Amino acid sequence: MQSFLSTIRSSMEKRTLYNRTVGEIRRMPRDVALDLNIFPEDAEKIAYKAVYGG
Repeated sequence: MQSFLSTIRSSMEKRTLYNRTVGEIRRMPRDVALDLNIFPEDAEKIAYKAVYGG
């Protein structure tokens, strides 16, 4: 049971981090994002890779 709860907790933490990262990328000023070679339209893809790997 403990392993199951740990897995659920970890999944929730990752989802929270994913949502936070997507939000930060979307709120970033476009000129700053482009200077960093980040395209706000790719926020979900970038956040997924950063949080879940891949």
